[in-house]
Amino acid sequence: MNSDLDKVSPRIVAVWRWLMLAPLGVFVMYVAVRGIFESFDNEGFPEALAVKLELLPIIFPVHMVTGGLALLLVPVVLYLRGTRWHRLLGRIAAIDILIAGITAIPVAVIMPVTSISAAGFVAQGITWIVLLGLGIWNIRCGRVASHRACMLMLAAVTSGALFFRVYLGLWKVFGASKYFEAFYALDAWIAWGLPLIGMAIWLHLCAPRRLSA
Repeated sequence: MNSDLDKVSPRIVAVWRWLMLAPLGVFVMYVAVRGIFESFDNEGFPEALAVKLELLPIIFPVHMVTGGLALLLVPVVLYLRGTRWHRLLGRIAAIDILIAGITAIPVAVIMPVTSISAAGFVAQGITWIVLLGLGIWNIRCGRVASHRACMLMLAAVTSGALFFRVYLGLWKVFGASKYFEAFYALDAWIAWGLPLIGMAIWLHLCAPRRLSA
């Protein structure tokens, strides 16, 4: 009896895990695909983004496409760790993230909603590039655990695109319009900053043995 339960319970845990992750996966795909398609079909853009598109007719769509692809590529690359596809897709993701991070800077500083929000988006782009560089450097030096740590923190920064939209959606429901610019500026920092801090704390306190495995 116990042996049968031992065989069944991992399967049940796996099913529940997938059921819990499925809505998150759908949301990630929705945000990513929407970002990619909006770079081509942008009739419904809010005024602040429409201005950026007009001033940056090439850079802005490139950023939207590469940023959307990053949301799809990063979790896939992490999931494929230990397989032959990890290195190939990792290189593709690295090129994509480098382009997305570089293009994030002009997109942020051209006609920003506020200077604080612009600084937040610039900091996110620079942090993205720095973590990518550190990850590549560590793996080339054979420091696998440090490489994984950098990539997990990079994934946390990437998730800022999701949290940014979630927080804005919550603000539209519960917030006051007169404070929108202040909240937008705050959102530009906490959307990626809080996941990065959370991941760094987890890596420091909980993850050393897992990363070295």
